[in-house]
Amino acid sequence: MEAGGLLRVRTWGARGPLVVVLHGGPAATGEAAPIARGLSDAFRVLEPWQRDSGGEPLTVALHVADLHELVSGLEGVRPAIVGESWGAMLALAYAAAHPCSAGPLVLIGCGTFDTESRSRLTATLDERAHLPSPYDFDAESRGPSEVPFDALAHEETWEDMLLLQAEGVYPAAFESITSEVLMVHGTYDPHPGKMIRASLEPHLARLEYVELDACGHSPWRERQAREPFFEVVRAWLEARATGT
Repeated sequence: MEAGGLLRVRTWGARGPLVVVLHGGPAATGEAAPIARGLSDAFRVLEPWQRDSGGEPLTVALHVADLHELVSGLEGVRPAIVGESWGAMLALAYAAAHPCSAGPLVLIGCGTFDTESRSRLTATLDERAHLPSPYDFDAESRGPSEVPFDALAHEETWEDMLLLQAEGVYPAAFESITSEVLMVHGTYDPHPGKMIRASLEPHLARLEYVELDACGHSPWRERQAREPFFEVVRAWLEARATGT
């Protein structure tokens, strides 16, 4: 399915409330497929592949506009939005720009919105650079490896997000969000969950936080975290998602 010729959108599931799942990166196209698949037993899931580079430089506003074109075609439904990493940041940016169009939000391993938490992320990655990975990944839980990583799309999008943060646009703009928001973070995620939550709390009226033990940045791929991750997200969405 195409949305205005800009987005390729894959559909998962045949019944239940509507959920839009956003991949991270930016430009990690296909990485959200296992999340979409894991929710498809209880929800109808849309998995848009975000815009590639080429033509005008990519911005957060362009990604928000693309997502709104998709949501606007859902005939008044306010879908739940589940975003992983950068996708969680995009979910917040979308809900801030279009608060009447976004349903409940789930932020998985959300990215950083201030220099302090970003510095902590960098330091943690440096500290772990020579340590063996503690993650036991499920090889079947990856997104489609045939999709090439668009480095320029990543650079352009992330540079714009950093500029908007430096200008004070984010996270202040999130004060317009009316959706309930759930942050799901792993205790071993190098993205400092508690610091990121602290940066968002002054701007989000309805924020919940769940931390998964012995879990990194991709709980849907980690054998130990996968089941509790889906239990938490599925139960939270089932209690709140109403778009059909």
